Amino acid sequence: MTLAFVVPGLDEATSEKAIAILQNRLSQEQEAALVLKHAHWNVTGPNFIAVHEMLDPEVESVLAQADETAERIATLGGTPDGRADAIVRNRTWKPFDVEGRAGTTAYLEALIEYYDAFIADDRKAIAELDELDVISSNVIQDHVQQLEKFQWFMRSHLA
Repeated sequence: MTLAFVVPGLDEATSEKAIAILQNRLSQEQEAALVLKHAHWNVTGPNFIAVHEMLDPEVESVLAQADETAERIATLGGTPDGRADAIVRNRTWKPFDVEGRAGTTAYLEALIEYYDAFIADDRKAIAELDELDVISSNVIQDHVQQLEKFQWFMRSHLA
């Protein structure tokens, strides 16, 4: 990849590694927003309104995370790729598998499973970024804190 510039304190190779990790996170953040909106539109049954309304703020949160990740990529001199095909190309995680109208329990269980992988992938990225760029690591750490809180909400709803 060709960098527009390199930030002070990082070399080009380190920046490129950090950008690749961040691009993977950006793709999953974008997909997560789509998955959450899909669930928002299609959830049915008992507690419908509570789950339906709980999902929209999380969509906004995950989109804000994606924006922050994309801006970090740009700050490092890279070019964030927000196209739909980038999500598919960068996918290293299992796709969300609930289709169509389904009950609140089915959607929440599937979202909890999706978040298990999402959070684990972010934690892996944090460990890798800690060795490359602590600033990028801190960005993803903040995201994990928000994701874990929302997962707690979903788990508590099913408890």
